Amino acid sequence: MNTLKKRQLINTAAPNRATSILNGECSNILNWDDVRFSWAYPKYKKMLANFWTPFEINMSQDIKQFPALKDGEQETFLKIIGLLALLDSIQTDYAGKVADYLTDSSLSALMIILAQQEVIHNHSYSYVLSSLVPKQRQDEVFEFWRTEPILAERNQFVTSGYRNFAENPTPENLLKSIVYDVVLEGLFFYSGFAFFYHLARNQKMVATSTMINYINRDEQIHVDLFVKIFKEILQENPDLETKELEDFVLGTFKRAAELEIKWARYVIGEKTEGILLSDVEAYIKFYANVRCNQLGYERPFEGYRTNPLRWIVAYEEVDHGKSDFFEQKSRQYTKVQVDNGFDEL
Repeated sequence: MNTLKKRQLINTAAPNRATSILNGECSNILNWDDVRFSWAYPKYKKMLANFWTPFEINMSQDIKQFPALKDGEQETFLKIIGLLALLDSIQTDYAGKVADYLTDSSLSALMIILAQQEVIHNHSYSYVLSSLVPKQRQDEVFEFWRTEPILAERNQFVTSGYRNFAENPTPENLLKSIVYDVVLEGLFFYSGFAFFYHLARNQKMVATSTMINYINRDEQIHVDLFVKIFKEILQENPDLETKELEDFVLGTFKRAAELEIKWARYVIGEKTEGILLSDVEAYIKFYANVRCNQLGYERPFEGYRTNPLRWIVAYEEVDHGKSDFFEQKSRQYTKVQVDNGFDEL
């Protein structure tokens, strides 16, 4: 299998359940009771249960607090928002490109939901900025990816892997692009998330941190989805499980951690009181180990088996129900009864 073929719009001669994850046969008719992967429907339900929009977040307190932040905190806040906006923009398009080559229609559906969630994430950054700073400053933040050399270096690292797959859709390039996806969604966001959570634990910019928590929650599901796809591809195509791929994964995560640490030193540095840069660097290496291990490979960094930012667990591990963790306001959606054929959403 040297190249990938796109899933047909409709294939009247094929079964609804795909015959394989790549280059298989599938009618492209989605019947959730007749899909190839048993985990696809539970994943679909979890992604639906996470649905939210930026309009649900009341920014009034953050609007009052932002001018009172120290200059260094404001600068870091805006630069991290600019980074996140770029990465989620890329991610939206990438999900659609991957969907084209996943034979089973259920996986294509999951990619579409994922892309929609990335659009919401990107909208949330505009929503935050439009609440806090003038339009000219908003536009500057969305141009940081052009003007910040460290951002450009990080972005080129991921986008080159995505571009290789988009321009040459081979199974090997798909697998490598998924590794870059796990880097983007499971590592490159995390020092930024830590900064917002640090503000929240000091009762600063709580509304923004609530939104970041929802994004973090989505990204954890997205990482798990791509990890499952990565492993299914290798299980069905064991010839793709090579030493070259293993070396690529380990090398990619080592380089990704270096770039994330370089970014953290630049954007957080020593100007954020109450958070040690050494802890942030250890946190990045810890998550590089976690993500690499999730994909089924050895951890790239010796040690780093525990999270050095223990306080952050309270912000990352939030119940996946609809509750505002920071403001403690009930936002429960109506739950479907078990006897109507579905579990609780």
